[in-house]
Amino acid sequence: MGLDFARSERSSVGIEWELQLLDADSGDLRQNAETVLDRLRGSDGTAHPHVHPELLVNTVEVVSGVRGTVREATDDLERAITDLRAVTEPLRIELAGAGSHPFARPAFQKVTNRERYARLIDRTRWWGRQMLLYGIHVHVGVEQRSKVLPIMRALLTRFAHLQSLAASSPFWDRQDTGYASNRAMMFQQLPTAGVPYQFDTWPELAGYVEDMTRTGVIEDFSEVRWDIRPSPRFGTIEVRVCDAATNVQELRATSALTHCLVEHYSAMLDAGQELPTAPRWFVMENKWRSARYGMDAILIRDGEGEEEPVSDTVAGMLVELEPVAHRLGCLEDLAAVRQILDEGASYQRQLRVAAGHGLDAVTDSLVAEMRAGTPL
Repeated sequence: MGLDFARSERSSVGIEWELQLLDADSGDLRQNAETVLDRLRGSDGTAHPHVHPELLVNTVEVVSGVRGTVREATDDLERAITDLRAVTEPLRIELAGAGSHPFARPAFQKVTNRERYARLIDRTRWWGRQMLLYGIHVHVGVEQRSKVLPIMRALLTRFAHLQSLAASSPFWDRQDTGYASNRAMMFQQLPTAGVPYQFDTWPELAGYVEDMTRTGVIEDFSEVRWDIRPSPRFGTIEVRVCDAATNVQELRATSALTHCLVEHYSAMLDAGQELPTAPRWFVMENKWRSARYGMDAILIRDGEGEEEPVSDTVAGMLVELEPVAHRLGCLEDLAAVRQILDEGASYQRQLRVAAGHGLDAVTDSLVAEMRAGTPL
C-alpha cells in the first residue's frame, strides 16, 4: 500500500483563497472565469502561476508560492489580486471573498469544463450543484511523515474554533440560514468531504485511499476533500475548514493561527509530549455548533468533554501560541485574531448590513472589505 509523502521544509506555508467574480452593477455572480484567466495569460500563452480555475466559472482561486511566513504568502496573493484587477475592472467585474454569496441562485451557476468536475457533478447531482461555496486552504509543511496523523488528530480539537473565527456564509439563495457558516453544512454533503477519519497509522490511511480508489469513489487522493487532510504531493497538512475570508487582514489572522497550531503540535512531538485528541462524536458536535453559532458557540475543548465558549478558548490559545508566532514571524498577524474576538466575525457584519440595508447591500460591503483589506 503506497502513499508517498513528499519532503517539505518544516512549517513552510502556502495559502489558497477562492474568490467570487461579481457584476459591478448588480452584485450578482458573473460566469466569466474563463475569460479572466485567458486575459491573464502571458505573451507566450502560459497561465498565470498564482491564479487558477475552480469548480464554477464564477470563481477564481489565488494561490501563493511556498513561503516561510504567512505575510510572505499573503503578499503573493495580493500581487495576484492586483494582476486580476487589471483584467476584471475593464470587464466591470468586482472581486469579493465570503463563504457564500447572499442571493445568487445555485441552479444558475455554470461548471468549469474539466473532466474531474464533470465527474463530480454527474455523481453527486443536486447536492453537487449546490456547491456555491468559497473557502481558504492553508498548507503547512511537515518534515516527517510520522508526525502528520498525530498533528491532524490534535488539530481536530481546535478546527471548530478556526471555523467560528472565519465564518462568513450566513446567507443562502436569499435566505438567512440561521448558521454562521452554512458553507460548512453544505460542503460536507459531498461523499468524501467533512470531518476526516482519525487514523492511527499511515498504512491505515493508505488502505483507505486504496479502497476508495478500487471501488471508484475517488480517482486519486486530491478528491478526498476533508476539512483537514494530508497533502502527500506537497508534504503538507492542508487545513480547509475555513470559509473564504472577506479581507486580507482576517485571512492573515486565521492563517497565522493555523500555522502556529501546526508548529506548536510539531514541537510537542519533538519534546516527547502527548498531543490532545477528542473522540469523533465530540469533533462532529463541535463542527455543528461552530457552524450554527459561530463566535457564540460553546465548544467541547478536550477529550474529557469539558466545554468553554469559543472566544475564551481562542483567547487562551493566543497567549499559549505567542512564542510560536515569534518563531514563525507572524506575531502581528496572530494578534489580529483578537480583533475578531473583540469586534466579531464576517458573518456578524453581514447580518448587520442585511438587517439595516438588505441583501444587495451585503455584496457592496463584501466588495468594499476586499478593496480595503480590513474588516469594515
